Amino acid sequence: MNREQAYALMVQHTPSLSLQRHMLNVEAAMRAYARHWGEDEERYAVTGLLHDFDYEAHPDEHPVWGVTYLREHTDTPPEVLDAIMGHAAYTGTPRDTRLAKTLFAVDELTGLVQAAALIRPDKDVRGVELSSLKKRFKNRAFAAGVNREEVEQGAQELGVPLDEHMARVLRALQDLSPEAAKS
Repeated sequence: MNREQAYALMVQHTPSLSLQRHMLNVEAAMRAYARHWGEDEERYAVTGLLHDFDYEAHPDEHPVWGVTYLREHTDTPPEVLDAIMGHAAYTGTPRDTRLAKTLFAVDELTGLVQAAALIRPDKDVRGVELSSLKKRFKNRAFAAGVNREEVEQGAQELGVPLDEHMARVLRALQDLSPEAAKS
């Protein structure tokens, strides 16, 4: 499974442009962490692109349906499948690898960054500042669907201070192409 195959699969199974954007944002954050860790960037990208590809069509079976599909129809590595299962805390799948811990850590946080961009007049993530993001994080009424406990837990599992984690994910999303940076 390479990035192009993962992208095609994601688009095929996810009509919602906002959910596609979320997976592209997670991909960007995963790539940033892969570079930081000196890990396989392609593997991290594929994991980010595929982690929610089944959510729109199978929300009650997510991510089990997606992992089963990937196992039966693709050559997705077991480490990627385990990370996808582990990003959904309710599956009880342990996050034993850095890949799995990274996906869990960036998933919710990318949603907060995207929400912070959407309230800007230009809706451009490149204008979001870390201080503003931290302020929004503390305001639980803002982007109430973002699970702050999971964001904190994810940073802790990675062994990265929360501020550093937020800064890395924000930079990753800001470094996307101008078209992709528009939320």
